[in-house]
Amino acid sequence: MHLYFTLLLLSACAMSYSQQDSLDFSLEKEIMVESFMQDQAIDEEFNYNDLFDELSYLRRNPLNLNAISPNDLNQFPFLSPLQKTSLVGYLLDHGPLLSVFELQAIPFFDLQTIKNLLPFVTIGQSTFDPLPDNWSAEGNHQIIMRWSRTLEQKRGFEKNENEQRPYAGDPNQWYLRYRFTFSNRLSFGFTAEKDEGETFFNGSNSQGFDFYSGHFFLQNPNGKLRAVAVGDFSISMGQGLILFNGFSTRKGPQTIQVKRLGQVIRRYSSVNETDFFRGAGVTVSLSKTLQFTPFISSKKQDANIEEEMLENESAAVFATSLQNSGKHRTESEIMDEKAVRQTAIGGILTWSNRHWQISLNTLYNRLGKNLKRTSALYNQYFFAGRQLFNSSFDYSYTWRNIHFFGETAASEKDALASANGVLISLDPKLDIALLHRHFPRNYQALNPKPFAETTGARNESGLYLGLELTPLPQWKVNVYFDQWRHPWLRFRSDAPSKGHEWLTRINYKIRRKMEAHFQIKNEVKMENTDAPDGRFDRLHLRKNVQGRIHLSYQLTKSLEWRSRAYAGFTEINGERLKGTAMFQDLKFKAIGFPISFTARYAIFDTEDYAIRFYAYENDVLNSFTVPAYFDRGSRFFLLVGLRFRNGLLLETRVARTSYVNQQTIGSGNDEIDGTNKTDLKVQLRWNF
Repeated sequence: MHLYFTLLLLSACAMSYSQQDSLDFSLEKEIMVESFMQDQAIDEEFNYNDLFDELSYLRRNPLNLNAISPNDLNQFPFLSPLQKTSLVGYLLDHGPLLSVFELQAIPFFDLQTIKNLLPFVTIGQSTFDPLPDNWSAEGNHQIIMRWSRTLEQKRGFEKNENEQRPYAGDPNQWYLRYRFTFSNRLSFGFTAEKDEGETFFNGSNSQGFDFYSGHFFLQNPNGKLRAVAVGDFSISMGQGLILFNGFSTRKGPQTIQVKRLGQVIRRYSSVNETDFFRGAGVTVSLSKTLQFTPFISSKKQDANIEEEMLENESAAVFATSLQNSGKHRTESEIMDEKAVRQTAIGGILTWSNRHWQISLNTLYNRLGKNLKRTSALYNQYFFAGRQLFNSSFDYSYTWRNIHFFGETAASEKDALASANGVLISLDPKLDIALLHRHFPRNYQALNPKPFAETTGARNESGLYLGLELTPLPQWKVNVYFDQWRHPWLRFRSDAPSKGHEWLTRINYKIRRKMEAHFQIKNEVKMENTDAPDGRFDRLHLRKNVQGRIHLSYQLTKSLEWRSRAYAGFTEINGERLKGTAMFQDLKFKAIGFPISFTARYAIFDTEDYAIRFYAYENDVLNSFTVPAYFDRGSRFFLLVGLRFRNGLLLETRVARTSYVNQQTIGSGNDEIDGTNKTDLKVQLRWNF
C-alpha cells in the first residue's frame, strides 16, 4: 500500500508539472532571493534573470538523466552534493534508469527532492545521439518583448535653466529577446535592452538599443565535444575564488547550501552588462575521466577614465575604477561606456571519478588601459595595473555520507586564498555544513564570488556552521552561525573589524495546502560612526535584529493566500531604530483557464533606511522585483496574465508605493517630487 501511494504521488507530481507552461518560484526560492538582497547592502548588484532563465530553459528542454555528466547536475540548485554523487553512483552500479519512479531507490533522495527534479528531467537512452536532420523544424522559437517605465517624472528628465536634461534619453525601458532551442542540445539567439534615461536610435545609441548580447551554444555535438559556446557565455570555477559568473548563494535560510555549484561553461542571454564573457569556449572529453575547457574572451568594459600630464608634457590615460552598473544616461556615464577593453584567456582541467573531482583552473586578464585607483587606505591592496594572472586548485570528495570540498587560489604578490568545507548527512533527518574561509588582504581577483560575508574574496577570515533538521515530515528547522574578522581596513570601517551573525528558521508545511514559518536573524558587526568631536570616525558595534512570521494557505486548487509580518531593530552607538512591515497576497492560477493574477497590499513603518525589509514580488516572466520596505507608507502591485492558444502570453504589472512621511522619493537624478511612485510594465511572450 505504501509503495502504491508513493507511485501515485509521483505520478500526480509529474502530471501537475506537465500541465504548467510557466515556472513560478517556490516560496523557498523567493526567500533565498530576499536573503541575498538583505545581505547586499551596497556591495554589488545582481540580475536575478540569470537564475530564473536557467531553470525556465530546463523546464522547456529537460535533461536526459541517463546521459548526464556530474557537471550537468550543477544546473539544479535544489540538489545537494551528496544527492548528486548518489545519482551518479546509482547509474554506474545499476545502469540506465528505466523510469522516473526509480529515483526513489537512490540514497538521499526524498519525495520533495524528486518532486523538485521531475519538471526538469526525462528518461531516455544513454547512448550518444547526434542532432537529427530535422532539428530546425522540431525546435522551439521564443520571442519576448517588454516595455516598462515609472509614470512619475524623475529629476533626471527635467530641463534646467539651459533647457538641457541630465538624462540623455527618455524614461521608457525596452527589452527584446529571441531564442531558438532544440531539446537541451542547441540554443542560439540574441538579447537587447535599453534602460530608462538611455537614448534609443539616437545620440550615443544610434544603432538602437544600449546593450546587445548574442550566443550560440551546442551540447554534445559528438562523442568528444561536450559543449561549444560562441558569442556570449558564462564560466564558473571551483568555489568562486577566481571566477563565478551568474547567481551564487549567500547566507540565508538554506543553511546547508554553502558549496558553489555551476556548469563550467554555459550560454548567456541575460542583461547584466558585465558578468559574462564574449568570445568562444569548448569542453573536450580527453578520456572518460578527464575534461578540458579552454576559453578566450575580449569585450569592452565601462570604466572611469582620467588623464595625467607627464613631465614631457604628454598625457597618460588611465582608469580609476571599473564600472558595473550598465547605466549610460548622463554625460559622464556615456563617457565611461566601453572605455577599457578587457581580454581574458583561461582554462579548466578536470579529472573525476565516482568519488573524486579535482580541477586545475587558470585565468589571465589584461586591460587595455592601466588601472590606477584613487588612493585610500582601505583599497591600497586592491588590484591595480593592466594584467592579472590567477590559478587555483579545487576538489571534492565523497565518502559514504560525508562530502568534502574546497579551493585554494593564488594571485600575484604570492597571495593565497582558500575556502574549504564539509557537508555531512548524520541522519536522514539531520544535515550539517561547515565552511572555513581565509582571504588575505593582498589577494586579488577581478570577479570572484566565494561564499563569504563580503565581496571581493579579500581581507576576511571566517567560520560558518549550518544545520538542517527535519524532526517530523511536516517540520523543518534551519540554523546557522557565522563568525568573521577583517584584519585590514574596509570601506566605512577605518580599522580592523569583526562580526558574527546567526539565523533560526522553523518551517511547518502541509503539502499542497499550507506552509508557515517563523524566522529570526541577529547580526553584529563593526562599522564607522561619527565621532563626537568630529575629528575622525570610530568603530562601534552595530546590531541588527529582524524577525518575521509567514503563512501561505491554498484556499482552492486555483487560489492561494499569503500573509507575512516583519519586525526588527538596528542599534548602533546606543541609538535604537525600530521598524515593522506586513503584506497580504492573493494569487489565482487555474490550469486550462486563460487568465491569472497576483495581487499584494503591504504597509510598512520604519524609523530609518538602516532597518529595511526586503520582500520578493511576483513579476512578469524572466523579470524580478525585490523592493525594500522602509520609512512609512504602503505599496501594492497587481500582475495579470492572459494566455492565448497560439502560444502567446500577455502580462501587465502595475506597482505603486505611497509615503506619508516625506515629500520626495529617491535622490539625485532619480528623485521624484511627490509622495507616490508608480511603475508600469507590459510584456508579450510568444512560443512557436
